[in-house]
Amino acid sequence: MQRILLKYMSDRGCQAVVVRSIPDALDRLAHDSFNFTVIDLEHESMTAPNVLSDLKLQRGDPGTVIALTSDHPRAPSTVGIDRFVGKSSIEPDLDRALHALVETSALMPRPPANGGLTVQTSREMSLWRSKRMQEVRGIIEEAAGVDVTVLITGETGTGKDVVARAIHALSSRRSGPYVKVNCAAVPRELLESELFGHERGAFTGAHKLKVGKFEAANNGTIFLDEIGDLHRTLQAKLLHVLQDGEFSRVGGRSTLRVDCRVLAATNQDLERGVAEGRFREDLYYRLNVIQIVVPPLRERMAEVPALIDYFVEMYAKMFRRQSYTVPPAIMERLLRHHYPGNVRELENLIKRLIVLGNPFLRNATDTAASARLSSGSTSVVDISLKEASRKASLAAEREIIARVLEENGGNRVRAAKALRISYRALLYKIKRVGLARIRPTFSPTITSLPDPPELWKS
Repeated sequence: MQRILLKYMSDRGCQAVVVRSIPDALDRLAHDSFNFTVIDLEHESMTAPNVLSDLKLQRGDPGTVIALTSDHPRAPSTVGIDRFVGKSSIEPDLDRALHALVETSALMPRPPANGGLTVQTSREMSLWRSKRMQEVRGIIEEAAGVDVTVLITGETGTGKDVVARAIHALSSRRSGPYVKVNCAAVPRELLESELFGHERGAFTGAHKLKVGKFEAANNGTIFLDEIGDLHRTLQAKLLHVLQDGEFSRVGGRSTLRVDCRVLAATNQDLERGVAEGRFREDLYYRLNVIQIVVPPLRERMAEVPALIDYFVEMYAKMFRRQSYTVPPAIMERLLRHHYPGNVRELENLIKRLIVLGNPFLRNATDTAASARLSSGSTSVVDISLKEASRKASLAAEREIIARVLEENGGNRVRAAKALRISYRALLYKIKRVGLARIRPTFSPTITSLPDPPELWKS
């Protein structure tokens, strides 16, 4: 049945999220909203009491609930069910059901809940309990109301991407696309094509037209992360887009117009870059209409306990260790660590804690670092724990990716969706952590929660 549903969704341009049980569906709905949900009434998890009404009570939105049954389709009288579809005639019945939803505007974009913030972004912002981060939140709310460029600065790992997502979600463009580009992650020779697209035949290997990120962000927001790494030749083209709202694809002759808001972030000192000639002064002032400085975690240590709870809850669920409790000795070390890698370092340490049982001890070198920690050598401890964090990130990533690949039968497309990263990013990470030899195998699962087609998503 899963294979039939996945093919049905794929043939109609839908993105499908597959979960194996109602509890998994409820967990997914705590973070996302959907236009419609397809469930199998004969699945074993459907025996739980009030399971259908629980779907409707999630903070997310399951949309219209369509139930599959072997019986003749019944009238939608069961609590929580909007439509029934017979398994023996699944494709025509689903076609009729979805056409009816379109005609009744049930698949039209819905107003965003919580002022436009997603559940995840709202939860992350709720952890900003320090005075410094409350000030940041106030600037975000003011910046969201005016359609100007915003420059977000701060050290690596402080959460600049959360700030960007919040600005978009609270702005008048929240119903439009949100497109993120990491300017440091794409090779310089490919970044122009990534940002602005290219025409067929523009260069060797350009076998078809490619739409760039700016086109994809039309009527929405584009977030340019690591803007300080943008090459000067591309700085000129970006400046032209900011000034005139137009650009040309690589190899193209026609001028394209675009209407999108630009948010940029950097961990570099752009004023120094301007003084040294690495960054255009005119572009700097175009980007820096509003500046938001995100403070490092060491200046808001009061947030660490809440962040620990948040990451433990997230990764304990991901690794199916819901009853996990941080050992007191580990908690003490987490609370007094300096965090040179900021929130990202803390997150990586929690990943490693959940996966390996101890974020600090991995081998003899880390054991020695632990001994130095107890002796009170601050400078050595910071260096040791920073290295431990780096190792934790790689070890945890390998464990996470391997587990998700195994759960999805080695299917990398489904694994990328489950991990909420792009397919290309997953391929890069697989190679980096040494999992390239895993090959996909099909293992049947129950399709419980398909995602809507892109054109229908609000």
